[in-house]
Amino acid sequence: MKRTLYRLLSFGLLGTLAISCSKDETVAPNAPTTVAQSFDATRDSHLTMGNPSGATTSTTSYTNYLLSKSQFALSYHRDRGIPNWVSWHLSSAWLGSTPRQDNFAADATLPSGWYRPTSSSYTGSGFDRGHNCPSADRTGSVADNSATFLMTNMMPQAPNNNQRTWANLENYCRTLVSQGNELYVICGSYGTGGTGSAGYKTTLDAGRVTVPNRCWKVIVVLPEGSSDASRVTTSTRIIAINTPNDNALNTSWGVYRTSVDAIEQATGYNILSAVSATVQATIEARVDSGPTS
Repeated sequence: MKRTLYRLLSFGLLGTLAISCSKDETVAPNAPTTVAQSFDATRDSHLTMGNPSGATTSTTSYTNYLLSKSQFALSYHRDRGIPNWVSWHLSSAWLGSTPRQDNFAADATLPSGWYRPTSSSYTGSGFDRGHNCPSADRTGSVADNSATFLMTNMMPQAPNNNQRTWANLENYCRTLVSQGNELYVICGSYGTGGTGSAGYKTTLDAGRVTVPNRCWKVIVVLPEGSSDASRVTTSTRIIAINTPNDNALNTSWGVYRTSVDAIEQATGYNILSAVSATVQATIEARVDSGPTS
Protein backbone atom coordinates (compact mmCIF):
# COMPACT_ATOMS: atom_id res chain seq x y z
CA MET A 1 0.00 0.00 0.00
CA LYS A 2 2.82 2.44 0.93
CA ARG A 3 4.62 1.53 -2.26
CA THR A 4 1.49 2.34 -4.29
CA LEU A 5 1.06 5.68 -2.47
CA TYR A 6 4.68 6.69 -3.15
CA ARG A 7 4.21 5.91 -6.84
CA LEU A 8 1.10 8.09 -7.03
CA LEU A 9 2.87 10.98 -5.29
CA SER A 10 5.89 10.63 -7.60
CA PHE A 11 3.71 10.69 -10.72
CA GLY A 12 1.89 13.77 -9.41
CA LEU A 13 5.14 15.63 -8.77
CA LEU A 14 6.54 14.77 -12.21
CA GLY A 15 3.29 15.89 -13.84
CA THR A 16 3.48 19.26 -12.06
CA LEU A 17 7.09 19.77 -13.21
CA ALA A 18 6.19 18.84 -16.78
CA ILE A 19 3.35 21.37 -16.85
CA SER A 20 5.66 24.04 -15.42
CA CYS A 21 8.36 23.38 -18.05
CA SER A 22 5.77 23.36 -20.81
CA LYS A 23 4.56 26.84 -19.80
CA ASP A 24 8.14 28.23 -19.77
CA GLU A 25 8.81 26.91 -23.27
CA THR A 26 5.70 28.46 -24.79
CA VAL A 27 6.15 31.86 -23.17
CA ALA A 28 9.86 32.47 -23.76
CA PRO A 29 9.92 32.54 -27.61
CA ASN A 30 7.04 35.02 -27.72
CA ALA A 31 8.60 37.53 -25.33
CA PRO A 32 10.54 39.60 -27.98
CA THR A 33 7.33 40.43 -29.86
CA THR A 34 6.15 42.54 -26.94
CA VAL A 35 9.08 44.96 -27.30
CA ALA A 36 9.77 45.10 -31.06
CA GLN A 37 7.84 45.50 -34.29
CA SER A 38 8.90 44.25 -37.69
CA PHE A 39 7.88 45.85 -40.98
CA ASP A 40 7.81 44.38 -44.45
CA ALA A 41 9.55 46.57 -47.04
CA THR A 42 7.12 48.41 -49.31
CA ARG A 43 7.22 50.59 -52.41
CA ASP A 44 6.17 54.05 -51.28
CA SER A 45 5.40 57.38 -52.95
CA HIS A 46 8.43 59.06 -54.50
CA LEU A 47 7.17 62.47 -53.37
CA THR A 48 6.61 61.52 -49.73
CA MET A 49 9.14 64.15 -48.62
CA GLY A 50 7.60 66.79 -50.88
CA ASN A 51 7.72 68.30 -54.38
CA PRO A 52 10.90 70.42 -54.14
CA SER A 53 10.07 72.93 -56.89
CA GLY A 54 6.28 72.70 -56.93
CA ALA A 55 6.45 71.07 -60.39
CA THR A 56 3.12 70.64 -62.23
CA THR A 57 1.79 68.64 -65.16
CA SER A 58 0.75 71.77 -67.07
CA THR A 59 2.27 71.66 -70.55
CA THR A 60 2.99 75.38 -70.24
CA SER A 61 5.32 74.62 -67.32
CA TYR A 62 8.30 74.39 -69.68
CA THR A 63 10.98 74.75 -67.05
CA ASN A 64 9.34 72.79 -64.21
CA TYR A 65 7.26 69.98 -65.73
CA LEU A 66 6.24 67.12 -63.43
CA LEU A 67 6.66 63.56 -64.67
CA SER A 68 5.39 60.90 -62.25
CA LYS A 69 6.45 57.37 -63.13
CA SER A 70 6.03 54.14 -61.20
CA GLN A 71 9.79 54.09 -60.58
CA PHE A 72 10.49 57.77 -59.75
CA ALA A 73 9.17 61.32 -60.05
CA LEU A 74 10.95 64.26 -61.63
CA SER A 75 10.84 67.90 -62.61
CA TYR A 76 11.91 68.34 -66.25
CA HIS A 77 13.36 71.47 -67.83
CA ARG A 78 12.45 71.50 -71.53
CA ASP A 79 14.96 74.20 -72.46
CA ARG A 80 17.88 72.49 -70.69
CA GLY A 81 16.94 69.00 -71.93
CA ILE A 82 17.60 67.49 -68.49
CA PRO A 83 15.73 67.09 -65.19
CA ASN A 84 15.91 69.76 -62.51
CA TRP A 85 15.61 66.99 -59.95
CA VAL A 86 14.57 63.34 -59.66
CA SER A 87 13.04 61.91 -56.47
CA TRP A 88 12.64 58.24 -55.57
CA HIS A 89 11.96 55.84 -52.72
CA LEU A 90 14.47 53.06 -52.10
CA SER A 91 13.79 49.98 -50.00
CA SER A 92 14.49 46.28 -50.41
CA ALA A 93 11.08 46.03 -52.15
CA TRP A 94 12.67 47.73 -55.18
CA LEU A 95 15.67 45.41 -55.35
CA GLY A 96 15.86 42.06 -57.11
CA SER A 97 18.01 40.21 -59.62
CA THR A 98 17.10 41.92 -62.91
CA PRO A 99 20.28 42.73 -64.86
CA ARG A 100 21.13 46.19 -66.18
CA GLN A 101 19.19 46.72 -69.42
CA ASP A 102 21.32 49.49 -71.03
CA ASN A 103 18.37 50.42 -73.26
CA PHE A 104 18.75 54.21 -73.29
CA ALA A 105 15.75 55.78 -74.98
CA ALA A 106 13.90 59.05 -75.57
CA ASP A 107 10.97 59.61 -73.22
CA ALA A 108 7.76 59.43 -75.26
CA THR A 109 5.73 60.81 -72.34
CA LEU A 110 7.12 64.32 -72.77
CA PRO A 111 4.52 66.74 -74.20
CA SER A 112 4.01 66.73 -77.95
CA GLY A 113 6.28 69.19 -79.71
CA TRP A 114 9.00 69.16 -77.05
CA TYR A 115 12.48 68.09 -78.13
CA ARG A 116 13.26 64.63 -76.75
CA PRO A 117 16.95 63.86 -76.16
CA THR A 118 17.91 60.46 -77.55
CA SER A 119 20.39 57.74 -76.64
CA SER A 120 22.96 59.40 -78.96
CA SER A 121 22.55 62.97 -77.65
CA TYR A 122 25.71 62.64 -75.52
CA THR A 123 27.80 60.62 -78.04
CA GLY A 124 31.39 61.83 -78.39
CA SER A 125 30.88 64.61 -75.86
CA GLY A 126 33.19 63.38 -73.11
CA PHE A 127 30.23 63.20 -70.72
CA ASP A 128 28.39 60.12 -69.47
CA ARG A 129 24.65 59.67 -69.68
CA GLY A 130 24.56 60.02 -65.92
CA HIS A 131 21.60 58.44 -64.16
CA ASN A 132 19.81 60.46 -61.51
CA CYS A 133 17.85 57.43 -60.23
CA PRO A 134 20.42 54.60 -60.59
CA SER A 135 19.85 51.46 -62.60
CA ALA A 136 20.93 49.35 -59.61
CA ASP A 137 18.19 50.91 -57.44
CA ARG A 138 15.55 49.39 -59.74
CA THR A 139 16.28 45.70 -60.21
CA GLY A 140 12.86 44.32 -59.29
CA SER A 141 11.76 43.86 -62.90
CA VAL A 142 12.79 44.59 -66.49
CA ALA A 143 10.20 47.39 -66.64
CA ASP A 144 11.61 49.02 -63.50
CA ASN A 145 15.18 48.86 -64.73
CA SER A 146 14.31 50.02 -68.23
CA ALA A 147 12.60 53.12 -66.84
CA THR A 148 15.91 54.33 -65.39
CA PHE A 149 17.36 54.44 -68.93
CA LEU A 150 14.88 57.03 -70.17
CA MET A 151 16.76 60.18 -71.15
CA THR A 152 14.58 62.28 -68.85
CA ASN A 153 16.47 60.54 -66.00
CA MET A 154 19.88 61.54 -67.40
CA MET A 155 22.27 64.45 -66.97
CA PRO A 156 25.61 65.01 -68.77
CA GLN A 157 28.01 63.94 -66.03
CA ALA A 158 31.81 63.88 -66.01
CA PRO A 159 32.81 60.19 -66.28
CA ASN A 160 34.91 60.12 -63.09
CA ASN A 161 32.07 61.79 -61.20
CA ASN A 162 29.49 59.31 -62.49
CA GLN A 163 31.55 56.12 -62.38
CA ARG A 164 33.51 56.71 -59.17
CA THR A 165 32.32 59.37 -56.71
CA TRP A 166 28.62 59.10 -57.56
CA ALA A 167 28.76 55.30 -57.87
CA ASN A 168 30.40 54.99 -54.44
CA LEU A 169 27.54 56.94 -52.84
CA GLU A 170 24.92 54.91 -54.71
CA ASN A 171 26.51 51.68 -53.47
CA TYR A 172 26.53 53.03 -49.92
CA CYS A 173 22.82 53.83 -50.18
CA ARG A 174 22.06 50.23 -51.02
CA THR A 175 24.26 49.14 -48.11
CA LEU A 176 22.03 51.22 -45.82
CA VAL A 177 18.98 49.44 -47.26
CA SER A 178 20.57 46.04 -46.60
CA GLN A 179 20.89 47.11 -42.95
CA GLY A 180 17.09 47.46 -42.60
CA ASN A 181 16.59 51.06 -43.71
CA GLU A 182 14.48 52.71 -46.36
CA LEU A 183 15.64 55.87 -48.10
CA TYR A 184 14.15 58.85 -49.86
CA VAL A 185 16.58 60.26 -52.39
CA ILE A 186 16.33 63.57 -54.24
CA CYS A 187 19.01 64.19 -56.85
CA GLY A 188 19.55 67.05 -59.26
CA SER A 189 21.86 69.50 -60.95
CA TYR A 190 22.13 73.22 -61.61
CA GLY A 191 24.33 75.82 -63.27
CA THR A 192 25.96 75.63 -66.68
CA GLY A 193 29.30 74.23 -67.81
CA GLY A 194 31.29 71.17 -66.75
CA THR A 195 34.57 69.46 -67.55
CA GLY A 196 34.35 65.95 -68.96
CA SER A 197 36.99 63.64 -70.43
CA ALA A 198 37.11 65.78 -73.60
CA GLY A 199 37.30 69.12 -71.81
CA TYR A 200 34.93 71.90 -70.83
CA LYS A 201 31.50 72.19 -72.43
CA THR A 202 28.32 74.13 -71.72
CA THR A 203 25.90 72.28 -74.02
CA LEU A 204 25.59 69.09 -76.08
CA ASP A 205 23.37 67.93 -78.95
CA ALA A 206 23.55 71.18 -80.95
CA GLY A 207 22.77 73.24 -77.86
CA ARG A 208 19.65 71.29 -76.89
CA VAL A 209 21.13 69.63 -73.77
CA THR A 210 22.74 71.75 -71.05
CA VAL A 211 25.84 70.51 -69.22
CA PRO A 212 25.29 71.32 -65.52
CA ASN A 213 27.98 72.87 -63.37
CA ARG A 214 27.00 71.12 -60.13
CA CYS A 215 25.43 67.75 -59.23
CA TRP A 216 23.70 67.34 -55.86
CA LYS A 217 21.89 64.70 -53.84
CA VAL A 218 19.90 64.59 -50.58
CA ILE A 219 19.22 61.28 -48.80
CA VAL A 220 16.78 60.73 -45.93
CA VAL A 221 17.61 57.57 -43.95
CA LEU A 222 14.83 55.91 -41.96
CA PRO A 223 14.38 52.45 -40.41
CA GLU A 224 11.69 50.47 -42.25
CA GLY A 225 8.27 51.64 -41.18
CA SER A 226 5.22 53.63 -42.24
CA SER A 227 4.00 57.27 -42.17
CA ASP A 228 7.50 58.17 -43.25
CA ALA A 229 7.41 61.98 -43.44
CA SER A 230 6.01 62.18 -39.92
CA ARG A 231 8.77 59.86 -38.66
CA VAL A 232 11.52 62.29 -39.67
CA THR A 233 12.86 63.84 -36.45
CA THR A 234 15.73 66.11 -35.50
CA SER A 235 17.88 62.99 -35.04
CA THR A 236 17.13 61.51 -38.49
CA ARG A 237 20.24 61.07 -40.61
CA ILE A 238 20.23 63.32 -43.66
CA ILE A 239 23.08 63.02 -46.17
CA ALA A 240 23.54 65.92 -48.60
CA ILE A 241 26.32 66.26 -51.16
CA ASN A 242 27.09 68.86 -53.81
CA THR A 243 29.84 68.05 -56.31
CA PRO A 244 31.40 70.00 -59.17
CA ASN A 245 30.70 68.38 -62.54
CA ASP A 246 34.40 67.83 -63.13
CA ASN A 247 36.46 64.84 -64.24
CA ALA A 248 39.15 65.59 -61.64
CA LEU A 249 36.76 64.87 -58.78
CA ASN A 250 37.87 63.16 -55.57
CA THR A 251 36.60 59.57 -55.53
CA SER A 252 35.41 59.93 -51.90
CA TRP A 253 31.88 61.35 -51.84
CA GLY A 254 32.23 62.21 -48.16
CA VAL A 255 34.42 65.25 -48.87
CA TYR A 256 31.53 66.86 -50.78
CA ARG A 257 29.03 66.75 -47.91
CA THR A 258 27.08 69.92 -47.33
CA SER A 259 23.80 71.02 -45.77
CA VAL A 260 20.33 70.84 -47.31
CA ASP A 261 20.06 74.55 -46.58
CA ALA A 262 23.06 75.24 -48.82
CA ILE A 263 21.55 73.26 -51.71
CA GLU A 264 18.22 75.02 -51.26
CA GLN A 265 19.96 78.39 -51.34
CA ALA A 266 21.69 77.47 -54.61
CA THR A 267 18.57 76.04 -56.30
CA GLY A 268 15.64 77.90 -54.76
CA TYR A 269 13.95 74.59 -53.87
CA ASN A 270 12.19 73.46 -50.69
CA ILE A 271 13.58 69.94 -50.69
CA LEU A 272 11.90 68.38 -47.62
CA SER A 273 8.70 70.42 -47.71
CA ALA A 274 6.50 67.60 -46.33
CA VAL A 275 8.53 67.41 -43.13
CA SER A 276 7.58 69.50 -40.10
CA ALA A 277 9.01 73.03 -40.42
CA THR A 278 10.46 72.78 -36.91
CA VAL A 279 12.28 69.56 -37.79
CA GLN A 280 13.43 70.98 -41.13
CA ALA A 281 15.09 73.90 -39.38
CA THR A 282 17.39 71.52 -37.51
CA ILE A 283 18.12 68.75 -40.00
CA GLU A 284 18.56 71.02 -43.03
CA ALA A 285 21.22 73.13 -41.30
CA ARG A 286 23.31 70.10 -40.29
CA VAL A 287 26.17 68.59 -42.30
CA ASP A 288 26.34 64.79 -42.05
CA SER A 289 29.39 63.30 -40.34
CA GLY A 290 28.34 59.66 -40.36
CA PRO A 291 30.13 56.69 -41.97
CA THR A 292 30.75 56.63 -45.72
CA SER A 293 30.99 52.88 -46.26
